Amino acid sequence: MTDTVDMTAHPETAVDTREETPPDAHRRRKRRRAAWADGHSRTIVSPLELKSRWGKRIYWTVLAAVLSVFTFVFVFPLYWMVTGAMKSGEEIAQMPPTLWPKDPDFSVFADAWELFDVGLLLKNTLFYAVGAWLFALAVDVTAAYALSKLRPMFGNVILGAMLATLMIPPIVVMIPAYITVTDVPIFGWRLLNTPWAIWFPVAANGFNIFLLKRFFDSIPDEILEAAEIDGVPPWRVLVSIILPISRPILGVVSIFTIVLVFKDFVWPLLVLPDSEKMTISVGLSQTAGQVTQNQIMAGLVMASIPMIIVFFFFQRSIMAGLTAGSLKG
Repeated sequence: MTDTVDMTAHPETAVDTREETPPDAHRRRKRRRAAWADGHSRTIVSPLELKSRWGKRIYWTVLAAVLSVFTFVFVFPLYWMVTGAMKSGEEIAQMPPTLWPKDPDFSVFADAWELFDVGLLLKNTLFYAVGAWLFALAVDVTAAYALSKLRPMFGNVILGAMLATLMIPPIVVMIPAYITVTDVPIFGWRLLNTPWAIWFPVAANGFNIFLLKRFFDSIPDEILEAAEIDGVPPWRVLVSIILPISRPILGVVSIFTIVLVFKDFVWPLLVLPDSEKMTISVGLSQTAGQVTQNQIMAGLVMASIPMIIVFFFFQRSIMAGLTAGSLKG
């Protein structure tokens, strides 16, 4: 019997081939599969509804409303800090509060600069941030390269142990870390009031190593094999091949490290008690009881400016680096 019915396929894609030539049956099967896939991949708003006039209006109205609400939630605290710095003490305490200062006073920023010695605090923080950045790149890049391309024994176990540290709240390990920097085991070093107390804990970061390893995994092994055939040593491969094509993810790791040093408060408060060596987040809190509220806000505004500048300059690198290495082609 030559007439057959193809029922071995998916029920939605079963095709009767008794009256069709093989090419016609193949095209009909493809159309049925496409129709079945379209019917099972619908979202909350179907493409047909989005093409209608009212569907477009409702969609863009809801989208604009959601974006406006989230923008307001994130930006309003910054706006309130800037405007609060230009208000007088009486206006800050006024109820209901004013959204814009009645008589803006810009001289409070100069007063806060001298009162808090913001120049010294920013210089200290920048020094700690640059040192932490260099140490973090040296440790995290080499660790990620070894786990990704050199593939040491028990590499997956080591990576899993590093990622497991991300599950531990930082406050839990703060006391052991403090005891360590006060008396480093074996060497007996005392790192309090030294930059090493900031640099060493920041250098090894499991999250940064994971990001770097994922990016390095996406680099084709053929490039490294060609370099090995030419007799290039592994360290030269890292410096001359891996790092130049890893600038997006290196930018992300750099930003994360610098922001971490700038925003950290508790750890610098413990390990840098000397007033001449404080970071800006700690220094602004030390004279909180001796200054007015608008002066504190002015100091916070100046402390926020460096990180805002970093964000606007490197926001594209953040998105490019986070998505880099997610797909291998």
